[in-house]
Amino acid sequence: MKNKTLAAWLALAGGPIGAHRFYLFGFGDLLGWLLPLPTALGLYGIRRVQMYGLDDQWSWVLMPVLGFAFAGCALTAIVYGLTTREKWNARHNPGLPEDALSGATNWFTIFAVVLSLLVGTTVLMSSIVYSFQSYFQYQVEEGRKISQ
Repeated sequence: MKNKTLAAWLALAGGPIGAHRFYLFGFGDLLGWLLPLPTALGLYGIRRVQMYGLDDQWSWVLMPVLGFAFAGCALTAIVYGLTTREKWNARHNPGLPEDALSGATNWFTIFAVVLSLLVGTTVLMSSIVYSFQSYFQYQVEEGRKISQ
């Protein structure tokens, strides 16, 4: 029996490492095993900022990958939380009746959806802003080198 509320929280909290995919589809899920790759790339981008500073070009390419992975998992949590009970049980609990409690929406589910919306949009916008700011600063510096 797969619980909708637990799946939404796993997508929010452990989504970048594939926890929600393993919960719903088991350890044979290929996408669940691929999700840690962009997470690791983004963490490597953060490490490059710590080692080389904010001017490192690879860091402003790699760091947003983590943000996009996290935002995608937050969007998945929202989709899980807003799925109707009938659809949830038909897809993830096919042996149970359509109105089984595992697909029910409660306050914990709503809180997961609201928190996913808040955190996901913040992380997504921060990732976009960081990338564009770093890119445009790089372009200005290159333009200054050419003009001198």
